[in-house]
Amino acid sequence: MIRTQISLTKVEYEAAKLEAKRLGISLAELLRRSLRSLLPVDESTPWMRYAGMIETGDAHSSQRIDEIVYGHKP
Repeated sequence: MIRTQISLTKVEYEAAKLEAKRLGISLAELLRRSLRSLLPVDESTPWMRYAGMIETGDAHSSQRIDEIVYGHKP
């Protein structure tokens, strides 16, 4: 990941922090998701339009990806 710095008004910052808290995610993740929704999709990899958009509510879901995607562990 590349680290960057942005400037927000106090109102924007507080609203973004509140929304991130409501969603249970970090401010950085909220901003990444917001950018993803605005940026054009790479048509050479159509599956990427869904990357990062599905939440299971399970903090350990990445460790159980086969079970989640395929319904079983291989």
